[in-house]
Amino acid sequence: MRFVSTRVHGVLDWILAPLLIALPWLAGFAQGGAETWVPVLLGVVGLIVTFFTDHELGVVRKIPMVGHLWVDGLGGLLLAASPWLFGFSEQVWLPHVALGLSEFVAALVTRTTPAGAAREQVGA
Repeated sequence: MRFVSTRVHGVLDWILAPLLIALPWLAGFAQGGAETWVPVLLGVVGLIVTFFTDHELGVVRKIPMVGHLWVDGLGGLLLAASPWLFGFSEQVWLPHVALGLSEFVAALVTRTTPAGAAREQVGA
């Protein structure tokens, strides 16, 4: 059930990727370890992927939307699991889990073709 347009997804990407980069300092958990650098690196990856995605807000438009959604989904799972994978769950975990699961769900509910492109296949 894909009901989020690629345009809306693109707007969210351009807002949330910089938020991920700034989050450790905004939320007060920038200690210089994995708790800091996992969201920062995933935010940088998000900006790069969004810049190159073939959707309404992509700049270079080389990465298919399906590829973009895979990066988002896997990155979201990594972000959500990172407090336990990298051993900082005693320090902070809620922002990582909340944003990671949000990113994963967004990947599942976003359409795979931009408006004006060929219609999506049923079930894609």
